[in-house]
Order: sequence, then C-alpha cells, then structure tokens
Amino acid sequence: MPFDRLADLRLFQDASQLGSFSAAGRKHGLSPAAASACIQRMEAALGARLFQRTTRRLRLTEAGETYLTYCRQALELLEEGEHRLQQEQRELSGVIRLSAPSDLGRNQLLGCLDRFGAEHPAVHFSLSLSDTPADLIGDDIDLAIRYGQPADSSLVARQLAASRRVVCAAPALLERLGQPSHPQDLAALPTLTLMTGHGPMNEWRYRDMGEARTLRLERTRQSNDGEVLRRWAVQGLGFAYKSQLDIAADLAAGRLATVLDDYFTEPAPLHLLYPGHRLQPARIRRLVDFLLAEFSR
Repeated sequence: MPFDRLADLRLFQDASQLGSFSAAGRKHGLSPAAASACIQRMEAALGARLFQRTTRRLRLTEAGETYLTYCRQALELLEEGEHRLQQEQRELSGVIRLSAPSDLGRNQLLGCLDRFGAEHPAVHFSLSLSDTPADLIGDDIDLAIRYGQPADSSLVARQLAASRRVVCAAPALLERLGQPSHPQDLAALPTLTLMTGHGPMNEWRYRDMGEARTLRLERTRQSNDGEVLRRWAVQGLGFAYKSQLDIAADLAAGRLATVLDDYFTEPAPLHLLYPGHRLQPARIRRLVDFLLAEFSR
C-alpha cells in the first residue's frame, strides 16, 4: 500500500529526532500503534528497513540515515516554496545588493532603479559602482551587470543588450589631429585607458585582415572610473576604448564619434549575472525581469 509521502516523511523525520514512535505520533495526533504502522508502510514501500528497534532504544539504520538526508532536503524545499508563495502575495521588501560598471551605472542603471523603487517603495538598494568585476559570492552581491562573457561558469548570465567595443574621440580632437588610418597610429596619439584592480586596460584588441591583433599603449591618461574617461573623451583629451552602449547618447548627440570601425569589432554584450545555486527572493526575481524588459527597449 503506497504511503502518504508528505505526512509520513514528517513523521519519519520527527521519529528520528525524538527517538520514539510514540512521541512522534503524539506530535501528529496519532496513537503509538498508528505511528508504528505508518513507518512500517514506508519501509514496505521503500523495500528497506529504516529503524533498528529494541525495547530500550530506536535508532536509524544505515538506509534510514541515507533516506533522512533526502527527506530533510525535500521538506526544506517544500517549506521554501510555501514561504516564497506567501512572500509574493505581500509587498516586495528588503535590500538588493548590486554591482555595475561606473558609467553605465550612473547613466542608465540609476534611472531603472528609480523606476523600480517607485513601484516597490519597500525595496532598498545597495549599489556598488566599480569597473573592477565584483566577486558575487565573496562580496555577497545579489546581481551584477558586466560586459562580456563571465569567466565563472557557476553564474547565471542573462544578456541585457548587445554591444561592441569601439574607439571614440571628440570631433574637435579629430579636427585638430586628423583621423587615424590604422590602429597602430593611436600609439602616437593621446589616449585614455581604464585602470582596474587587475591592472591597466592598455591593450586594445582589433582585427586586421581577419587576424586578431593587440595594440599596447604605454603612455596614456588613466583613471579607475569609466565615467571619468567618457567625460575626458567628450572634452577632447584623447581617444577612448569604450563599449558602444556606454557612449550611445554621446554618439547620437555628436559629442563623440567612432574611428577605425573596420578594425575594432570585438563584441561586448551586456550581461546580468547572479549565482545559479541560490534560491532568489521575489524582490530579486522581479528586478531581474524588470531590468531585462528595460534594456530590451
């Protein structure tokens, strides 16, 4: 006879913790005989003995220990599911910890968070803007926004937008210095490079006749803030190597122009990253859906 899995799993777990069928039965409103019969049904259905019974004590067999591990996981997942459903019926609340590149965070993400916060005023944000990729696990980050493919395969990556890396400069600088005809020309021109926690990003990748090449810049103006580099580029202080998405408004307004587009073609899609093994609270899942919709526009 098949057993009632949910009720019997809870009885089995309590019997193992209390060391008594009678005590577990009382907790569930069952007589000692009914509790014992319930365990016997489980053992018959599983084809394994779960307890060693003596007049003095009750203890789990090796099979019982193994089954208890899975029993606990199943009950914990069910409780988590019930809690999540109850939580979603209530107002979203709590803190969401985010990490994003500096210029994208200031120019695009802040507006998205303001709109989400207006819809869900009990949700609060802890936002870290840095051009050095965050350690999501070590830094306890819920969501990160980054360009390119993540190196950590344990992270879930959802593409927010397609983009590529371009070399850009202010029209006034191009008028003064002229258009470079080849990436190597940039080595003798004023350039702007990003400093990260892993060192300077002074190697700009390009393709020449189908071959992958690297331009290494030795003397550049540097900053650890991508937004500062964007502003310097707009001021005409040098050529910058930026994601096209970061400078889209500047290109549309004519504040910046791209150069050497036939050479600099490296894709740099924008991704939303989060740990794949975590059960995400409703506020985080709702923000993920919100950001995917916002950036798809």
